[in-house]
Amino acid sequence: MDVTFSDKDIEFREEVRAFFRDKLPQDIAAKQIRGEPLEKDDFIRFQKLLFEHGWGGYNWPVEFGGTGWSAVQKYIFETEMAAANAPGIIAFGLKMVGPVIYTFGNDEQKQRFLPDILEGNVWWCQGYSEPGSGSDLASLRTRAELVGDHYIVNGTKSWTTLGQYADWIFILARTNTDVARRQEGISFLLADMSTPGITVTPVITIEGEHEVNEVHFEDVKVPAENLVGEEGKGWTYGKVLLQHERTNLAGVGRSKHRLRNLQAQTGRAVRGARPLAEDHSFMRKVAAVAVELKALEYTELRTLAAVAAGNAPGPESSILKFRGTEVEQAIDTLFLEAAGYYALPYVPEQFTLEFPEEDRVGEGPEARSSLQYFNNRKASIYGGSNEIQKNIVAKHVLGL
Repeated sequence: MDVTFSDKDIEFREEVRAFFRDKLPQDIAAKQIRGEPLEKDDFIRFQKLLFEHGWGGYNWPVEFGGTGWSAVQKYIFETEMAAANAPGIIAFGLKMVGPVIYTFGNDEQKQRFLPDILEGNVWWCQGYSEPGSGSDLASLRTRAELVGDHYIVNGTKSWTTLGQYADWIFILARTNTDVARRQEGISFLLADMSTPGITVTPVITIEGEHEVNEVHFEDVKVPAENLVGEEGKGWTYGKVLLQHERTNLAGVGRSKHRLRNLQAQTGRAVRGARPLAEDHSFMRKVAAVAVELKALEYTELRTLAAVAAGNAPGPESSILKFRGTEVEQAIDTLFLEAAGYYALPYVPEQFTLEFPEEDRVGEGPEARSSLQYFNNRKASIYGGSNEIQKNIVAKHVLGL
């Protein structure tokens, strides 16, 4: 594949590279380097910084306030954003609900919601998965009954990422049960998180962070004007959103950045141990992941080219999702192996004696590798489990 950039593309890359070098807030950059979780304000400040520079909707068409960039420009931007270790954009608004609204929403919804998404004034979260309805999303049980000029919503959404920050939520809810296929009778609704009857219950993940939540709806009144598109067509709109989400989950730029960091560390002796570069078995594993990542990058470029030609991402998005998360988890494993027993977090209450700081295992930066390893086990599940994505590829690509 010819991936040589034109002179114009190279000039654009240098502009983007300079922006992240000069404009990325130092306190956010420091948190990223230390592997600390970012706060809501950190994400919003970064999004507003992009917006002020005219890059807030880098993946949106010009007519809706976006940049109208080509597929190559978007690829360059995301690659440089990852290389700079920037936090990334708030995906739920800009990459998920925003494109659904400007594609299927009415003019009033576009005028009402899109500007605030671009500027980072409103934080969105996703209400798709439910207890017992994840990858098999068509089995969802959240109900929305039209009563007068409102839908009355009852049900529970689970694994709602960063829902504790959200101002609004987009949800799939069943508006009709008298249907021939489960995928029918599902609608796409937008709900204000401050509406009475909505409660958010934290779910603390294995590394101790509050990242995901359960969102409960009890007789929640959602104005009928917040229905996107036609009633009962939510499955169609949701699939479009998921295809874009799964394409984004490839995470090529972020994985390239992490792999470069790992490769840079292999030449150094850490805490008296010999450099990992001398461990040929380990270096073979690094090389194997690098090859898989390069193949994934080419697949992403082909998909971007198809999207640039006016096609929606199809089963390619499933390939990018499951291979991207497999590569991400393989890199997690390499970091964990490189850290060895220093990856074990230091938990003082496990010991009867207080160890001097210099003698403690698991208090250095290596301890983050185990926390990230365990947290990222979920990567092969969210956005549609990898097993389901492989079934999609088998059906739509291989014809099985």
